[in-house]
Amino acid sequence: MKFPKEVEIYTDGASRGNPGPASIGVVIKDLEGRVVAELSERLGSQTNNFAEYTAVIHALEICQKNGVERFTLKTDSQLLVRQMTGEYKVRAEVIIPLHKRVRELMAHFSGVKFLHIPREENERADELANQALDRF
Repeated sequence: MKFPKEVEIYTDGASRGNPGPASIGVVIKDLEGRVVAELSERLGSQTNNFAEYTAVIHALEICQKNGVERFTLKTDSQLLVRQMTGEYKVRAEVIIPLHKRVRELMAHFSGVKFLHIPREENERADELANQALDRF
């Protein structure tokens, strides 16, 4: 399916243990709710926050490669949203380069929005992350 110019992105990062086996789930939808891409991937042993950021990076790289211009990223990670909107500082040394990479990717888009959503509204991304974890 061809990517539209504007999408909704749902991301989730998971780890069993913190750190522990980690994974990501990404769902990219057009504005009518049709899925244009999904990703379920293992990361090895990482923290949950590392996984959350990695999911966002993968999602934005996919969107950039496919000509997306605007996105709303929805995640159940309140920390990530607050760090990306500047409400919270990024203090964890391992997260600083990931945060920087997300910022670099954001520069390629004309419209960028990060929203915190309840876990129930992020069900498919969570399912994809857990499917990847189950493959460990």
